[in-house]
Amino acid sequence: MVNLLLQVQDSALKMADSLGHAVGATSGAAAQKMSLWGLLVKGGVLMVPLAVLLLIAIYVFFERYFAIKKANHIEDNFMNMIRDHITTGNVQAARSLAKNTNNPAARMIEKGIQRIGKPIEYIERAMENTGKLQIYHVEKNLIILSMVAAIAPMFGFLGTIAGMIILFFDISVTSDITLGVIAGGIYIKMVTSATGLVIGILAYVGHNYLVAQVDKLVNKMEVASSEFVDILQEPTTV
Repeated sequence: MVNLLLQVQDSALKMADSLGHAVGATSGAAAQKMSLWGLLVKGGVLMVPLAVLLLIAIYVFFERYFAIKKANHIEDNFMNMIRDHITTGNVQAARSLAKNTNNPAARMIEKGIQRIGKPIEYIERAMENTGKLQIYHVEKNLIILSMVAAIAPMFGFLGTIAGMIILFFDISVTSDITLGVIAGGIYIKMVTSATGLVIGILAYVGHNYLVAQVDKLVNKMEVASSEFVDILQEPTTV
């Protein structure tokens, strides 16, 4: 009976000891957890240019987004009003309407109105050149997003490579090649690569989205140009 009690007591002590080790391991793992900000800080000095690239990408995206959105806004009855003025011979009113309408399509139509009386081919060429200039202004700074999409991952990889060089240099000096040291150094240095890729992806998506909006604007301008040429070939009433 005594032996049985001793065995039960010994088993209980072993179980308590195992639970203690498990709790300690869990606490240690919890202590090793790191916040996202803490992880980013450990990325090193190259996280600074990556942060600058991110801010540039955000600013350029929203600045161009609102500019392109404004340019894409064309009143539904704009071309109808232009048609009414021109077909009734009131060219000056049509020109005033186009001049006071603030969007690329209206500026292109204004250029066409200024050339009324000249051959259609000349008018079309003048409108086409004006349209290209307007699109150039709308696309301004989009190249910056494209550059950020290409440069950010490179900065990230550069940070990882630089970190790996430092890590292996430290190992050569200290001769400490334990798995914990190597793994800890590698995962910290990979932070820059992950950050660079995320920034690059965001800039790439933002650039393509804005390009799609510019394409919509180009299509609207082409439709307006075609309608204007048709108006010029309609008979006028005085």
